[in-house]
Amino acid sequence: MHGANSLDLYQAGCEVLCLCYSSGRTGAMVTLNHLSVEDPDDGSPLLPEATEAVTPTPVFHRQRGITETDSREFFLSRKENLAFSLVLLIGCYSAILIPAYLPLKVAVLSDDNLHPKDLVLLNQSASLLSDPCQPCWGLNHLRPLSCSAGLLDIPVFVQQDGPVPWDLSPPLGLQGSEEHLALALASLPQPGLPPSLRRDGSCRRCVVVGSGGVLHGSHLGPHIDQYDVIIRLNNAPVLGFEKDAGSRTTIRLVYPEGAPHSAIEYKKTTMVALVVFKSLDLDWLTSVITKKPLSFWSKIWFWREVVDDIPLRPENFRILHPEIIHKTEQVLQKYALKPRNTVPTLGASAVVMALQLCDQVSLAGFGYDMKHPEARLHYYETIRMGAMKAQVVHDVSAEKLFLRDLVAAGAITDLTGAL
Repeated sequence: MHGANSLDLYQAGCEVLCLCYSSGRTGAMVTLNHLSVEDPDDGSPLLPEATEAVTPTPVFHRQRGITETDSREFFLSRKENLAFSLVLLIGCYSAILIPAYLPLKVAVLSDDNLHPKDLVLLNQSASLLSDPCQPCWGLNHLRPLSCSAGLLDIPVFVQQDGPVPWDLSPPLGLQGSEEHLALALASLPQPGLPPSLRRDGSCRRCVVVGSGGVLHGSHLGPHIDQYDVIIRLNNAPVLGFEKDAGSRTTIRLVYPEGAPHSAIEYKKTTMVALVVFKSLDLDWLTSVITKKPLSFWSKIWFWREVVDDIPLRPENFRILHPEIIHKTEQVLQKYALKPRNTVPTLGASAVVMALQLCDQVSLAGFGYDMKHPEARLHYYETIRMGAMKAQVVHDVSAEKLFLRDLVAAGAITDLTGAL
């Protein structure tokens, strides 16, 4: 009978535990502390005395009615579960997709984002723009320089009835390109200086935007856009670089291989001016204006693929007068350490052109830092300064000395401070 009595006592103990757990299901916890059940005959415990507090394993009721009640309290119905899942799914998709279609907030530039030197340059630029425009400022400060004699009163664009230096070949003249020039001029409704750029007594400010890496991170874009005339060079992009380089273009100086291929780059452009390096360049301009494609034979003579279409009207094209290139080269020879057969960069030529067009001239993005070959060469790409050492076409050292003299004399202003 020992076994039967022991079994009965054990079952009775389990029932007690079940009732205790059931009564405390709202949050109460049942623990066994020093609990033992002894056999009445021999005194041996059926449950060993607990030495530590033990948390019992939950025991579920077998009664049908209690189980259904608990399920309703802790589980959702099928309809509720489906509705909740749909709401959760829509919420997740919304969190992912909605931000992609909403405009992002533009970070407000604070002084903490800028280097102290950049702040000084920005303040100088802002001060310059806030002051009244000074008529004939550039020419008046240019005249005292020894190089000024050849930089005054140079024609800017080629005209049908204007003087053209035929004794020199492109880019310093147009010798041997007479027929090509005649066809190009015939396609231009207004080949000379447009009324908007003529000196009519009003004061005008120019900025020549170079391609130098110093422009990267300058935050000069809003300042550049405030100038009356904005001159850019070849395929230096505007799209995506508005913060540093501005967004408008008055004159873009190009040769065929350097002209931008993207139509977006011409969206806010007033004029494209061709710099002639070979007779074929004039044929390219005629093709672009008349919309008559060049032959395959002509195209293979360009050293790089050229754009076939520029989305501007015929009256928005010009031909830069080769005298600009010629006079610039003559001045640079005075600054050269040794005589060299070089050609001025479009940047240096654009500065001389700007002095003919505007009363005050500023530069942005000029200056090659050859002492740091790992520095950024251009503001729009990752090519480094060391690449300039391989080229022999331009004398950048002579150009830097020339531009430094112009800055020191007050004839021009360097907005990026790299000269």
